[in-house]
Amino acid sequence: MSQDASADAAATEQSFFDAIGGHATFDALVSRFYDGVRQDELLAPMYPDQDWEGAQWRLRTFLEQYWGGPTTYSRTRGHPRLRMRHAPFAVTPSARDRWLAHMRAAVLSLNLAPLHEGLLWDYLERAAHAMVNSPEPGAPTDPRTPPPGRSLL
Repeated sequence: MSQDASADAAATEQSFFDAIGGHATFDALVSRFYDGVRQDELLAPMYPDQDWEGAQWRLRTFLEQYWGGPTTYSRTRGHPRLRMRHAPFAVTPSARDRWLAHMRAAVLSLNLAPLHEGLLWDYLERAAHAMVNSPEPGAPTDPRTPPPGRSLL
């Protein structure tokens, strides 16, 4: 491949961010997601009443950056450190499932192409599972299970 052909190919490649509609799409996703979260009796108390807009901004700018959009999140907040930032909250399997339910509804509302929807959903589902840091209240503890953030090794 010639140097000109390589440059042309690189110029025509599009980020996932741009391919699905850029800022407008991520803004719609996060807005629809938080419409559900605000009404959720398990998730809503995790957010200070005065910080809903901040929470939306943080999630939107993180997702935009992750998917190839502006680097506003890192320029403003530094490295994402998702597990560390969620450590103060009891992210139980139930909280994860509720989060995923609201996010699934938001993703479906975008009417993305199946490939794009699948890529986005795969990431969101994996990220949600990684954020679980607490058992369900009252759940028996398994002595073989290390505390969050610790390894058996």
